[in-house]
Amino acid sequence: MLNRWEAFVGSLERLEWADLGIAFGIFVVFLIFRKIFTKYIYKLILTLVSKTPTAVFSNLLISYERPLRTFWVVLGTYLSLVYLPFHFTAIEFVDHLYRSIIIVLIGWGLYNYVSYHSMAFVKIANRIDDDEDSMLVPFLTKILRATVIVLIVVVVISEWGYDISGFIAGLGLGGLAFALAAQDTISNFFGGIIIITEKPFKKGHWIETPTVEGIVEDITFRSTQIRTFADSVITVPNSTLAHEPITNWSQMNKRQISFNLGLTYSTSQEKVETCARRIEAMLRANEDVDQELIMVRFSEFNDSSLDIFVYFFTKSTAWVSWFETKEAINFKIMNILEEEGVSVAFPSRSIYMENEKKDNQESSSES
Repeated sequence: MLNRWEAFVGSLERLEWADLGIAFGIFVVFLIFRKIFTKYIYKLILTLVSKTPTAVFSNLLISYERPLRTFWVVLGTYLSLVYLPFHFTAIEFVDHLYRSIIIVLIGWGLYNYVSYHSMAFVKIANRIDDDEDSMLVPFLTKILRATVIVLIVVVVISEWGYDISGFIAGLGLGGLAFALAAQDTISNFFGGIIIITEKPFKKGHWIETPTVEGIVEDITFRSTQIRTFADSVITVPNSTLAHEPITNWSQMNKRQISFNLGLTYSTSQEKVETCARRIEAMLRANEDVDQELIMVRFSEFNDSSLDIFVYFFTKSTAWVSWFETKEAINFKIMNILEEEGVSVAFPSRSIYMENEKKDNQESSSES
């Protein structure tokens, strides 16, 4: 090792200014060509390729735009160093280094290509999942990107002459220990796959589980991020969501409103029936109310009230507009009750004093 280093240092001492000048000139030429390529040639090729019936080549060019710009700098640097009279050991090191850089650049382009913005992967995902807002595409993209990174690392290690077969064998021997140590991670990963394939919700949906309620923002290998109505973000493990009942409120086609309207016991039968029929007619005439199912019925004799059961759906499922419709209907119900001279009951009890009643009866008989 020391002899190689001494040979390398000796080759540096033998460099002449003319060699350095020519090497620098080679580097400058490639910098100029890089400028011309990116400004004219690349744009011309991209324009021609964009006219083809498929978008695969356009996506590839776009993905490799920045790696190509870097490539010309790398190539110019490499040829400049090769031109210099280095010792063979130094040239061998340079060869390994720049081949590794080229491998990384190729992997960089592939990493960009598997982005979910690539139309090729969007089309493939659409054949599996017709919902364009589904999280399947970004989830698969993360898996593919991780695969590309692993492949780049493996190829670069092989380029430097390291034997990766022993490493892979070691992974096989340690696989059981790794699986036992990463049970939660594996469980969350497969929980994410279950969520993606079964599609109980998608990004932007309002969901409710025994654990959390809010808007789905993202799903990763390990967890799902949900923004609550308090504007905080809760990260829930995928294995937890996969084993919980999930209510997807965003799947509502209409939104329910139901309540009991309690009238005082002093209200006559005629008044109770009139109020029920007027409330039903008001709901039938409301454009914001779904007309498929409307129920307004005298339901039961409660402890302190005569209850009218009101049950209907609004056409809007959005929380704000749903609440506006509910408020407007409540005001109209109040007007109906005022016009009929009917009061809403409140919890109350009547207490009868039996002993006092008997004493009054005895005193009246003695007199």
